[in-house]
Amino acid sequence: MLRRHRPFLLLCGEQAASSVGRQITALALALLAVTRLDAGPFGASALLALTYLPGAVLSPLAGVLADRARLRSLAVTLTSLQVVVVGSVPLAAELGSLGLPHLYTVAALSGTLTWTLSVALQAALPRVVRPDQLLAGNSALTGARTMGQIGGPALGGVLVGFAGPAPALLAGSAAYAVEAALLFALPASLNRPAEPTASRGPRLAALREGLAVVRAEPVLRRQVVAGAGFNLGGGAADALFVVYATRELLLPPWQLGIVYASFSVATVAGVLVAGRFATSVELYRATRICAVVAALAIFLVPAASLALAFPALIAYQLLFGVTATVWAISMTTTQQLIAPPHLQGRVAGFAQAALLTTVPVGALSGGALAAWLGNVPVLTGAATTALLAASCFWLPHRGENKLTR
Repeated sequence: MLRRHRPFLLLCGEQAASSVGRQITALALALLAVTRLDAGPFGASALLALTYLPGAVLSPLAGVLADRARLRSLAVTLTSLQVVVVGSVPLAAELGSLGLPHLYTVAALSGTLTWTLSVALQAALPRVVRPDQLLAGNSALTGARTMGQIGGPALGGVLVGFAGPAPALLAGSAAYAVEAALLFALPASLNRPAEPTASRGPRLAALREGLAVVRAEPVLRRQVVAGAGFNLGGGAADALFVVYATRELLLPPWQLGIVYASFSVATVAGVLVAGRFATSVELYRATRICAVVAALAIFLVPAASLALAFPALIAYQLLFGVTATVWAISMTTTQQLIAPPHLQGRVAGFAQAALLTTVPVGALSGGALAAWLGNVPVLTGAATTALLAASCFWLPHRGENKLTR
């Protein structure tokens, strides 16, 4: 049982600590940029974009590294560097030398370390648990991350309120230090590279080998296409959500807070039902069903302008939170079951790059189009884009039987 599986429990603890560290870091960096360094809307957006850009560009290379490196040592090194990178901000603030270029550099470096570690840990899980435990394992890891995502902003807000944004980053560094200690306690067997040294070719050939797996497997290919298209529409909807809810729907802050809290509740529910649902309807079928339902849920956002805005947005967050969580867990598990053991990192890297690239593209294009067309038409278009992307799961293909066993 996974509840008595020490290496897996260490990974769960790592996910919780990492999530808390990321939430505190993101909140504190944004507040520092806006309140202390007078960054405008573009400056704040650039800070967010710099956390995604390294993952979009470097994830395939991170996959090669994850397949060839000593995985435990790599994970500990990446997390230890996070302690230094994030901790440099309060040090610079204390010395009076903190500026926007420093924050941008920290955002880019922290993003690079975060997304590289994400690929490495996706490659690590199949080496820690059995194939039949992957679904339960991914569900539990998602639950651990969710707990951090719920508690992290609250903790970060309290720390910022009492000590200020720069000192609060010391807590973020401490969370990363705890993460590094948990990773160091993982079995030494993870330091055996997945790809033997004797069989390694040039890095470019290694990248092509990973890409070939994604292109050759119909389900992997469709997961990447569907996820990228879904994030394109979802990114546009997310970018407009707060402005639309407050300025057009006139939701008061307490209602907006409840709307966001509903998503956290729904994510927890998604974690709890993912394993049972995916097992009962088959793994790949669960992916297809939840992708379409999650896309349909986005239509509730523009529909909120017609009437009953508050209940409509709560319904959106609940439906979207449950189905998107089950989809993500099922999709990751499917990917890990299909990818060859020595290519887990590269397959995860290419998938992550595709998914991350479309988020900022959707956010920036959604904001630009909304200034021209208005929020409701763009939100409707975003939901339609997500639905079309999710619908590609339902096109006939040859590999379905292999994946739904």
